[in-house]
Amino acid sequence: MLVIVAPGQGAQTPGFLGPWLELPGLADRLTAWSDLIGLDLVAYGTTADADEIRDTAVAQPLLVAAGLAVAEVLGASPDIVAGHSVGEFTAAALAGVLTPEQALVLVRERGRAMAKAASVTETGMSAVLGGVEEEVLAAIAAAGLTAANVNGAGQIVAGGTLEQLAAFKAGPPARARVIPLAVAGAFHTEHMASAVDRLREAAADLDPADPVVTLLSNRDGEAVPSGAEFLARLVAQVASPVRWDACMAGMANRGVTTMIELVPGGTLTGLAKRALRGVTAVALKTPDDLEAARAALGSNEER
Repeated sequence: MLVIVAPGQGAQTPGFLGPWLELPGLADRLTAWSDLIGLDLVAYGTTADADEIRDTAVAQPLLVAAGLAVAEVLGASPDIVAGHSVGEFTAAALAGVLTPEQALVLVRERGRAMAKAASVTETGMSAVLGGVEEEVLAAIAAAGLTAANVNGAGQIVAGGTLEQLAAFKAGPPARARVIPLAVAGAFHTEHMASAVDRLREAAADLDPADPVVTLLSNRDGEAVPSGAEFLARLVAQVASPVRWDACMAGMANRGVTTMIELVPGGTLTGLAKRALRGVTAVALKTPDDLEAARAALGSNEER
């Protein structure tokens, strides 16, 4: 049972697309998508520095385009697809709910809207590592923060104002570490409400198809059989928590044996190695990882 997953914002690093552009056709694909959305994806994925690709309006379409392009190169037929946060746009295209072009145009609007929402108030996010989950969640709520990402494997990300986050770091939950993250705002919290409205407008004219493979939702880890429902969830998810722990539970319940994480891989396979014991997990970081991914696909087919 194969699941293909797509990482979220923060996975990007300077130059991560460089090695992939040497593969036949990939640069042409990204150039065409660049023209479509008015953003030079090739330049941002190769020569841009960390600050440039940290920009929400850049990072989100860059990640989705990279994931979709590399998925074409991989050529695998997954049983399940899922994405973390903006990675859900990649997953939606892989499942046939949106075309790649629709996903990229919509995620461009998402990135712009979230960047604008983040500029209104000084907000941010901090990772909380360790501690007892119930105690950590209670402490986050008591601090006026939102558990924006519940990632499983002892990792929760809190979002809120910088003042709230500073106070929370000064008095962390028992046996937990609080690490500020280099992000532009408090994503998946009430601070993104205006971005939800903008994205809803942008999605209004789309006619999504129903998924052709099992498509898990960040809301609750459940499969969503309706394309219209998944699109509605994509819109609402901007200001709603990401329950990646529930997504991994959904994978386990469905008997997943192999996970491949699309470029720039590493984050989700790292969580899987702690939370999905016995699952073969391969992260695609450079084209050199394709051999391991295809070996994992062969083993998956033999099971």
